[in-house]
Amino acid sequence: MTSDPTSIRDAATVILLRDTAEGPAILMGQRGAKAAFMPNKFVFPGGAVDAADADVALAQPVSDPCATRLREDSSTDLTNALSAAAIREVWEETGQVIGAPGTWATPPADWAEFAAKGHVPDAQHLHFFFRAITPPGRPRRFDARFFLMDAARLQSDPDDFSAASDELSHLQWIPVARARDFNLPFITEVVLAEVAALRRIGPPASVPFFKNDDEDSLFRRIYGASPTE
Repeated sequence: MTSDPTSIRDAATVILLRDTAEGPAILMGQRGAKAAFMPNKFVFPGGAVDAADADVALAQPVSDPCATRLREDSSTDLTNALSAAAIREVWEETGQVIGAPGTWATPPADWAEFAAKGHVPDAQHLHFFFRAITPPGRPRRFDARFFLMDAARLQSDPDDFSAASDELSHLQWIPVARARDFNLPFITEVVLAEVAALRRIGPPASVPFFKNDDEDSLFRRIYGASPTE
């Protein structure tokens, strides 16, 4: 029995932000022309949560404000699963390492190459930044949590994509000021507006939430606990 492709799957996406000579830049790649979801679009690295992600041990979890907000409006606590999925997807799609030096007893198959780099996943520098549910009627639907991270925290060369899979092509650091010149999904343009308004990298004052489920289509903000200074 196959799963319904239009059911809403939990997903994690990562916005890596880097200082460049042209100003702040973000890491993006282009989805394939035959992709079922957002073909040809330039997107941030990310993807669906796997069942095994909930059991992946993290060197450090996300901050308390982020964890509180991730749990809000969720039937189960997906904090660890979403954090692990975010780190795994960045590794798979870009070859970049979000982690801390360490060893695994027996890494899951999806993490074997990551573990071979001598790191374990570390979520402490991931900041929950945005949430959006794909509207009804799309070929794939996701409840996507976007995380923001300073690229200076990467444990890898930010210009080395040699370990990346072929899921995203044309991986590159795109200046935020020029990102709208690329073929972007609508929701990515909305997220970029939030990125452009940033004054610092850390837990934001609130997390925008585009809630396009089958019962409601609305925009609200997730506050949770007050962010730490």
